Amino acid sequence: MWNVVISWVVLLGVATASIAGSDPFFSRWETLNQADGLPSDKVLAVLATADAVWAGTDQGLAVVRDSKIEVIGSAEGLPFPVVTALATTPATGDLWIGTMGGLARLSGGRLDVFTQLNSGLANDVIYGVAADDSAVWVATASGLSRYELATDSWEIFDVTNTLMHEPWCYAVTSAKNNVYVAVWGGGVLVRNGQTGVFREHRDPDGEMEVDLFRDDGLVHDVTSSVAVSGDTMWVGTYFGLSRYQGRRWASYNQEDSGLPGDFINYLRSRGEEVWIATDQGLGYFDSRIWHAWKILPEGGVELRTTTTDGEFSLERLSSGPPHNTIYSIDLDRQDIWLATAAGLSHGIAKAEATDKSASRRLLDKGEPQ
Repeated sequence: MWNVVISWVVLLGVATASIAGSDPFFSRWETLNQADGLPSDKVLAVLATADAVWAGTDQGLAVVRDSKIEVIGSAEGLPFPVVTALATTPATGDLWIGTMGGLARLSGGRLDVFTQLNSGLANDVIYGVAADDSAVWVATASGLSRYELATDSWEIFDVTNTLMHEPWCYAVTSAKNNVYVAVWGGGVLVRNGQTGVFREHRDPDGEMEVDLFRDDGLVHDVTSSVAVSGDTMWVGTYFGLSRYQGRRWASYNQEDSGLPGDFINYLRSRGEEVWIATDQGLGYFDSRIWHAWKILPEGGVELRTTTTDGEFSLERLSSGPPHNTIYSIDLDRQDIWLATAAGLSHGIAKAEATDKSASRRLLDKGEPQ
C-alpha cells in the first residue's frame, strides 16, 4: 500500500509532479478466485442480477449469492464447461448461458439445453447472447440465431440471407427494438426490429493493417463487441474503439487517446459513458475524460486519467483489478463487476448507500456495517 500517491500532469508539454487523489470511482476492489470457490480463475463472462452475480468460467458457471458460491458444470447438465456469454429475459428472469458447446436456459431450477441437433442453433460454438421479452439472440461461429419465445421457433441469419460477409458472429445486443451484431471481419450488422431489414457498418478504407482516414467509419472490420445506449453506438474491435452518434463517427486508438489497449474484448455502455475491457487493462470514457486501470510490471495498480486535449495524470492505487486481461463487464448501480484472467473482480463504489444492494453484500465477508 502507498501512503502518498504521486501524479504527473502533462500540461502544454511540461511534466509537473503533484499529490493526486485516489480512485475517483471506487473505494476499493475485491476479487473472488478458486480459493474462494470459483471453478476456475479464468472468468470469461459476468452478469449481475437483483440477488446474485453469475460468473462464466472455462470450467463451469458460478453463482455468488448470500456470501456463498454454487457451481453449475457438466455434471449438473451444462452442455459444455466453457461459458462465454450470459443474459436474462427481463420479464421472467430466465438465465441464458452461452457455451462453447451449446446454449442453456436456467429457469425455476431447471436446465434446458439447445444444440444444433435439437434446435435451430446455427452452431454450438457461442460467443454472445442477448435476450428481451420476446426473443433470444445467439451469436455463433456460423451465424446469428433467433429463438422466438412465444412460438418456440428458431430462425438463422447468415451469409445466405443477410449482408453478412463472414459467418463468425462475436457479439450481439438488442436496444430500441433493433439488434446489433459484431461480425468478425464483417463490421457491425444492424437489424431493424420493425422491418427486419439489415444494414451494415464497415471500415470504409478497406485496410486491415491501419486506419487510413480517422473518423470516417468503423476503425476496423474485425469487431468483437457492440454496446448501445440512447442514440450512441460503441463498437469494440481488435484495433481500437469506434463511436457512432448522430450519423457521425469517431475513432480512438491507444496511441492518440486514453484507451488502455486497442485489443478490445467487451464494451458496456450507460448513457454517454462506456466501460472498455481490453487485454491491457480496464478503460472508461465519458466522451470527455478517459480513465484506465492497469497493473504495472513491477506490481501495483496505476490509474491514468487523460483529457481529450491530451493532458494526463498517473496515480498509484492501493487496489484494483487483479489482471490486465479483462473479458467482460457488468454494472450494478455504481459498482462494477469484471470477468478477468485472474478471477471475478468487484469495484465497490465510493458513495456506498446505507442499504447496500444484494450483489454488494456478496463480497462483504463479514466486514462491519
